[in-house]
Amino acid sequence: MGVLGISLLQQYRIGRYILEKKLSGEKRYPLVLMLEPLFRCNLACAGCGKIDYPDEILDKRLSVQECLGAVDECGAPVISIPGGEPLLHKEMPEIVAGIIKRKKFIYLCTNALLLSKRIKDYTPSPYFAFSIHLDGNREHHDASVCQEGVFDRAVAAIKLCRERGFRVTVNCTLFQGAKPEDVAKFFDYCMELDIEGITISPGYSYERAPRQDIFLQRATSKRLFRDIFRLGKGHKWRFNQSSLFLDFLAGNQTYQCTPWGNPTRNIFGWQRPCYLFSEGNYAPTFRSLMEETDWAKYGTGNHPKCANCMAHCGYEATAVNDTLDNPLKAFKVFLQGPRLEGPLAAELPVNYPEKPASVSIPIDDLHHKSGEAS
Repeated sequence: MGVLGISLLQQYRIGRYILEKKLSGEKRYPLVLMLEPLFRCNLACAGCGKIDYPDEILDKRLSVQECLGAVDECGAPVISIPGGEPLLHKEMPEIVAGIIKRKKFIYLCTNALLLSKRIKDYTPSPYFAFSIHLDGNREHHDASVCQEGVFDRAVAAIKLCRERGFRVTVNCTLFQGAKPEDVAKFFDYCMELDIEGITISPGYSYERAPRQDIFLQRATSKRLFRDIFRLGKGHKWRFNQSSLFLDFLAGNQTYQCTPWGNPTRNIFGWQRPCYLFSEGNYAPTFRSLMEETDWAKYGTGNHPKCANCMAHCGYEATAVNDTLDNPLKAFKVFLQGPRLEGPLAAELPVNYPEKPASVSIPIDDLHHKSGEAS
């Protein structure tokens, strides 16, 4: 079903990095730095829990020096730059150039609304890819980002990037109401756009997202992905994720989160424990994050906010480690695709009493904030 959508150079560099870490006996090491230089965005999506900060926070930026310092301090071979909308950061081209100079692989995550204006500021490189946010076909994506016309502008930006020789991936988050047939047709369309690969994940249930009824529960996610993958037999979809992570999404692996695999640096510091949390718990340095965080408090069954999370930023590192520990199992899944029938893998035990109440933010408030961005 799936074909690995990652370049051989990137596979080699990441594989060598992990092997060196394992041979050195290092137990916790990062794979992907989530570098979040601003929270301001020019969209207000129903499932986003990142842009409800007050204006004085939304106006803050990490400097070029702070971004490159975080890259050096962390040492991860891959840098993902989410947000907010990174293209709103005026120094982003300089940040990207500095990271490329360090031979790190960059995924610049964007909704693509500003890409046609800003593309002249960037140069194609095997180390650099635009990761363009598309949550499905035109109708579904525009509903997901709460604005009509965004899908068409993002697709036009993808075509422009490919014409100019840039690497492009699509970042697709699935929510309640996603229909397998529609998702399968969308993946077919992505392959027609000649992108490098698709990153897929169920949405994380942000407690401060405007809508709380759109997030998938774990069992629903697993059934949805099995149905999607069943429709993908023979279609050769390219994913820039490991085969065992896809197997996890299909409910065939009992994985615990590896939150230190994707550490986050944003305007407040190093965010504990991961990119998806926003509890105001920050470490002053990367070393402090890794050595002083009580990691056992987080992950599936250990923290109520992790209850339904199956996001790639938590579980891809787990799948990659499992791949290295069990290469034959991973190779079998790579050849045959995830198992789509039979019982789901067991869930981890729950070690907390109850889930806390969520606090959502009215969507109209977020539209007001996004309208201030340009």
